Amino acid sequence: MLVLWTDALIYLLVLASLLLAWYLNSQPHMRRPLQKIAENPVATASFTLLLCFVLIGLADSIHFKDSQNNGNEAISVLDVACHAMRDHTEKTYSAPFAAHAYAKETIVLADGTAHWDYPRLQYGGAHLADPERELTADVLNKTLGGFSKGAGLMLMILLLAWADKRERHQRFIRSASGKATWIVLFIVVSLTYTLFSLSQYYHVLGTDKVGEDVLYQSLKSIRTGLVIGSLTTLVMLPLAIVFGIMAGFFKGWIDDVIQFVYTTLNSIPGVLLIAASILMVQVYMTNHPDDFNNLLVRADMRLLFLCLILGVTSWTGLCRLLRAETLKLREMEYVQAAHALGVKPAMILFRHILPNVMHIVLISVVLDFSSLVLAEAVLSYINIGVDPTTHSWGNMINGARLEMAREPVVWWSLTAAFVSMFALVLAANLFADSVRDAFDPRRTERG
Repeated sequence: MLVLWTDALIYLLVLASLLLAWYLNSQPHMRRPLQKIAENPVATASFTLLLCFVLIGLADSIHFKDSQNNGNEAISVLDVACHAMRDHTEKTYSAPFAAHAYAKETIVLADGTAHWDYPRLQYGGAHLADPERELTADVLNKTLGGFSKGAGLMLMILLLAWADKRERHQRFIRSASGKATWIVLFIVVSLTYTLFSLSQYYHVLGTDKVGEDVLYQSLKSIRTGLVIGSLTTLVMLPLAIVFGIMAGFFKGWIDDVIQFVYTTLNSIPGVLLIAASILMVQVYMTNHPDDFNNLLVRADMRLLFLCLILGVTSWTGLCRLLRAETLKLREMEYVQAAHALGVKPAMILFRHILPNVMHIVLISVVLDFSSLVLAEAVLSYINIGVDPTTHSWGNMINGARLEMAREPVVWWSLTAAFVSMFALVLAANLFADSVRDAFDPRRTERG
């Protein structure tokens, strides 16, 4: 097994998330908003979809050496699951569900004659004897077959769940949240079965310039988006929480210094700061080739440094919010009473201030997640994002932008990246709205 730096941090983040969920569930004042989220069908549906993305990202974060390639190449569990999409590489572009290449070329026939035509793909629709007549019916048959398998599996699981007569499970199945969860799972599982069935015979979303399957690229890009969104938060949170609470609680010269730091940081254009940092990292890796002799390790280190840079440059907004909230909390009667009773400042911060600003931290984390996913796409588009060899939606868009000018247009790479980002960001935003509604006291009072 091969553990990259980002893999280790992802495992650490999953463990921290589980501990945080357990801690929040054990706090009486947190149970009411958590229960409110669980009863919201939009929140449970979006959370279920986010969990599906997370499972794909985790499957792509378990790396090991490929024994079929003399152990020289590192692959992930997702690569094994998508081996057909990964191995079926064409010569160059091909449209979705195509059996022929996207551009004409000279074809030499068996009798030695040559003519100018669209050549057959090596893998896409290769099982068809006459693609013009058989393609549509074959795609429909395989679509129905894959969808029926996925739908049948979900119906069987639903029947097993329905047979469980425990009151708690029955109440969840009959609730609006339970129905929303089952509908999302039914769609995701049925769609997954359909896509994997079709990908054995076709390139469902076509191929790119070097003939790589676009659906495979979209699935591999999920991990990069999740790493950017989650690890950056892991870097940002300690800085924002510590500086924000200290500035608001101690005031005086500590507040002045912290305000000076984040005001100065905000005065520097973020894109220029990120570009300069990435170039410095690139030069460092070039000057130390022995430490970064593996292409996968180089790409992983660049991804990790990008998370660090984004985290260092994006903590100021949350820090401001926490400073303002702490300034209000420090004047509350129970905090003044703790001061009068001689409670040490560190104990007041941990017992009275930190628990009362956690709702702001939770709301900011889920709102910033989608912003960071989109930031990666923008940074990769201007070539200062992740390594060009790393699968990401930004690199897909960057690679497809020049193809939009050709005739006919190669539209599927761009569309696949946008649809994938839209699904992840929409689910994150819907869940963020539900978290904000549940934890924001002013919205709770109005509700």
